[in-house]
Amino acid sequence: MAATAHAFTTIDQVPSLLGTEFGPSSWRPIPQEDIDAYAQISGDDNPIHVDAEKAAASPYGTRIAHGMLTLSMVVPHLREIYKVEGTTTGIVYGFNKIRFPNAVPSGSAIRVRGKVAEVEDLGNGHQVTLALTFEVQGPDGEPAGKPAVVAELVLRHYS
Repeated sequence: MAATAHAFTTIDQVPSLLGTEFGPSSWRPIPQEDIDAYAQISGDDNPIHVDAEKAAASPYGTRIAHGMLTLSMVVPHLREIYKVEGTTTGIVYGFNKIRFPNAVPSGSAIRVRGKVAEVEDLGNGHQVTLALTFEVQGPDGEPAGKPAVVAELVLRHYS
């Protein structure tokens, strides 16, 4: 199925999304202030995230966003490109797989694209597995190299 700008549907039409590719979302920056706040909240104060001098000496050459911070930004991205209306409740059920193949340098931007990989009828709704790719913006405004995150997000939409 060809990619579309978004995958918007109603709860009754969720099965028709199977195979739909959607996105990308808009580019969204991850400023150092967000990285520092995440380090404070999560307790993950690894120098590659928060110490400019030590991060400069790392293989990355600069401070980088936490992988889990990058992953947590899925919500604003998906709100732009994926929506199921007519639900009583929608939840993140979990993840089947998460990988962080590329770093996100502090101050760079990310965007998300995806594919509806699976749809399961729950009787009172649908479980949807989204195969998501988080891209890092390069200096030319296009995706740079390997994706930052590749994840299978499992959502449940209840009718």
